[in-house]
Amino acid sequence: MCFDAIDMRVFDELRKLEMFFKEETRRGCSIIDLYELVQHAGNILPRLYLLCTVGSVYIKSKEAPAKDVLKDLVEMCRGIQHPVRGLFLRSYLSQVSRDKLPDIGSEYEGDADTVMDAVEFVLQNFTEMNKLWVRMQHQGPAREKEKREKGRSELRDLVGKNLHVLSQIEGVDLDMYKDTVLPRVLEQVVNCKDELAQFYLMDCIIQVFPDEYHLQTLEVLLGACPQLQPSVDIKTVLSRLMERLSNYAASSAEVLPEFLQVEAFSKLNNVIGKVIEAQVDMPIFGAVTLYSSLLTFTLHVHPDRLDYADQVLGACVKKLSSKGKLEDSRATKQIVALLSAPLEKYNDVVTALKLSNYHHVMEYLDNETNKIMATVIIQSIMKNNTRISTADKVEALFELITGLIKDLDGNHEEVDEDDFKEEQNSVARLIQMLHNDDPVEMYKIICTVRRQFMTGGPKRLPFTIPPLVFSSLKLVRRLQGQDEGQDENPFGDESLTTPKKIFQLLNQTIEVLSTVPAPELALQLYLQCAEAANDSDLEPVAYEFFTQAYILYEEEVSDSKAQVTALHLIIGTLRRMHVFGVENRDTLTHKATGYSAKLLKKPDQCRAVYSCAHLFWVDDQDNMKDGERVLICLKRALRIANAAQQMSNATRGILFLREGEPQVTAAAIQSLIELINTEMQSDSSTPDPAADAFFASTLRYIQFQKQKGGAIGERVYVLMFLGKRNVENLSAYWFTTKSFTTNLMV
Repeated sequence: MCFDAIDMRVFDELRKLEMFFKEETRRGCSIIDLYELVQHAGNILPRLYLLCTVGSVYIKSKEAPAKDVLKDLVEMCRGIQHPVRGLFLRSYLSQVSRDKLPDIGSEYEGDADTVMDAVEFVLQNFTEMNKLWVRMQHQGPAREKEKREKGRSELRDLVGKNLHVLSQIEGVDLDMYKDTVLPRVLEQVVNCKDELAQFYLMDCIIQVFPDEYHLQTLEVLLGACPQLQPSVDIKTVLSRLMERLSNYAASSAEVLPEFLQVEAFSKLNNVIGKVIEAQVDMPIFGAVTLYSSLLTFTLHVHPDRLDYADQVLGACVKKLSSKGKLEDSRATKQIVALLSAPLEKYNDVVTALKLSNYHHVMEYLDNETNKIMATVIIQSIMKNNTRISTADKVEALFELITGLIKDLDGNHEEVDEDDFKEEQNSVARLIQMLHNDDPVEMYKIICTVRRQFMTGGPKRLPFTIPPLVFSSLKLVRRLQGQDEGQDENPFGDESLTTPKKIFQLLNQTIEVLSTVPAPELALQLYLQCAEAANDSDLEPVAYEFFTQAYILYEEEVSDSKAQVTALHLIIGTLRRMHVFGVENRDTLTHKATGYSAKLLKKPDQCRAVYSCAHLFWVDDQDNMKDGERVLICLKRALRIANAAQQMSNATRGILFLREGEPQVTAAAIQSLIELINTEMQSDSSTPDPAADAFFASTLRYIQFQKQKGGAIGERVYVLMFLGKRNVENLSAYWFTTKSFTTNLMV
């Protein structure tokens, strides 16, 4: 049976005995006689239980001062020196007397009985109980020490109840606590030199007495910490103390001046340093835990004192440097908690960047934990929409997230592909949070980011370069119109931040990406830059980007599917360009047309060639309307389609309509329609409902135009049937261009 159960059963029976003694006094029996009578019991232990029971009735009768009876009882209990029996006896004494102590407002308070008498009684009982409790560790053979320690741990509440009683005495104000209670309790804690007792009693002091008392007696309380046994878990004691003080500070802004007055941070910082210095065998986990708790306290009590927070981080760095690389996972978790505290408090990474020792602490994390912490930092930025607005801050930020930017310490271990992608995508999302309205500073930010990304290695560049390019293009569009004239160098060499200067940087950046190799991605980015240069009216720059894209297409893009995709991107981008003169445009257009005719598969050739027809007829540019070349492209596409039909019986026909174009006569259109009809009705043709419906819709549109008496159409229409799937693709293509009209839909 556990000690608590025994304790409760015995005390219940003794309560009945106390009621019996009360009844006896009512019948005329003298309480003084009873008090003397029970002292004649033969065995000392029953005698003292009887004495405590009668003593309770004696105090209640008020026939003698309470302090005299209490003093007599606490002294008489010295007769039991057996640790366990003595503990239970004194616990019973504490229980029967707690409601009879002379206290403010108590019926037992008087001229002869004061609050100090109650305090002296409880302190003396506590002292004797603690001595008995400590003595238990020496009662028995050494081989049973572990068993005894377990038993001692179960009995600790008997001792701690005395401190709880002290905290409940109304007359114990701050002055009495400071002058009498705390010094006496700490004296007993320090002098007992027992690890279990010291840890438990220090924790009891922290838990049972008010926060205000702890704050006002902080120096005294902390002064006992370095005197404790080296094996005492002092980190937990101090952490709980700082947690209580932090909560106290957060409870009301009115108490913060008290913290400043008592210099709480300085005292806590000093004692932590002394404890760590005194306990040379303290594991690094314990030291980091202390600094983590101190930082949390500092952020709650002194949120505006970044120098305090940085001082804590600096002390932690000093301790970590003496231990080298961490191998304790618990210490690693505490460092993560330490580094996360400023982020959670300020919700602003910019504030954390002001802490000069922040990144030094991160250096002691292992590679995986460093990545986790870097991800936490990025998540904080995204969650709080934090803008990093200067190149210096960006530099400091990238020092913190180095683990995601590049391999640490030459680490090339295999990583999970999905995890790697998620990490790099988080870095890519970060770029949008780096912004400054000043173009000069924004350019510095871009250069800083580029320098960091270039160290990331070939696996990271495909993730990190694209967002950097688009961020640079946003700046270009803000600066449109600042470049005037052309230089021999298409990018210029201006000292100011201009679109040319940014394009030059982008050209160098994408060139690195093309060697990763990621040629398809580099080609897309070159085309994006070319389009931005077009919007800035920088023809030489746009031509240079197109030239780089063509070189990549010719030398690096070898897969047939990738070639088709890249070529359609080139054609689509080139069609939107208006900056080119006749010579440059002809060069680029003919190159694209030539590439189209060299694709591996005939259907791909046909689609690419008829797409090139759009390059010779741009509606909003009068100098780019060449119907003859349009017709040449379409005829070439028709020839390729016929050749594809002979090989795979897939081609169904081509229809080209143009308003007022002399090369496209009514007879030519009628001839094409008949050709399509013939192909659709041939035995070798595979029925295709989608193609049939589309062709019927086109014919209705032509008939509608004839009935109106106008020209056949307002735009150029190219219809190519290469099976049902390609009809759907063609419909989608037309829907995204200006050449599409709803009249053609079924």
